[in-house]
Amino acid sequence: MKNDLLKFSLILFAICFFAGGLLSWVNFITKDKIAFQKYQQEQNALREVFSYADNFESVTKDGDILYYKALNQEGDVLGYCVLASRRGYSSVIETMVGIDKEGKVSGIKILAQNETPGLGVKIIELASQVTLIEVLTGKAKKDEKQKPWFEERFSNKKIADIDTVEAITGATISSEAVIKSVKEKAEEIISLVKYE
Repeated sequence: MKNDLLKFSLILFAICFFAGGLLSWVNFITKDKIAFQKYQQEQNALREVFSYADNFESVTKDGDILYYKALNQEGDVLGYCVLASRRGYSSVIETMVGIDKEGKVSGIKILAQNETPGLGVKIIELASQVTLIEVLTGKAKKDEKQKPWFEERFSNKKIADIDTVEAITGATISSEAVIKSVKEKAEEIISLVKYE
């Protein structure tokens, strides 16, 4: 009995050791690719939330990016972009936020979320004006690049008015997490840059 316990313990230890080593090796191989994809995703989000900017310059403190300056071709600051995050219903929701110099939201882009399918995930749903009959008869026009309708609710809102963005029924916790994180980060950035 004692020998069996020792034998099974050693087998379990060997399996865990092998699995842990394999996971570390996979992490080592893929971490640079994952970091590059995250960087690309952020760059695309910057262009999406501040489409009329020509360039973005990061502002760092202690090696961490605080925010980005959105610049025109001459290097003049048009506004600022910042990453906002807050816990939703089942995950942390990360959002890129663009704020112009007048204190209005130029746009937001939800970068990461793992909310409940069918409910919390409504924060990234696309609104379609195409009917089922148009699809079945082949008359449906292919929509050009659409933004999720919840993200559109933030466009051109003053920071003080972000609270008036309506939460989504059935996804209240997720949508309120986005609203609160956007407002907090927008206020934080405006207070940081007001003396520039």
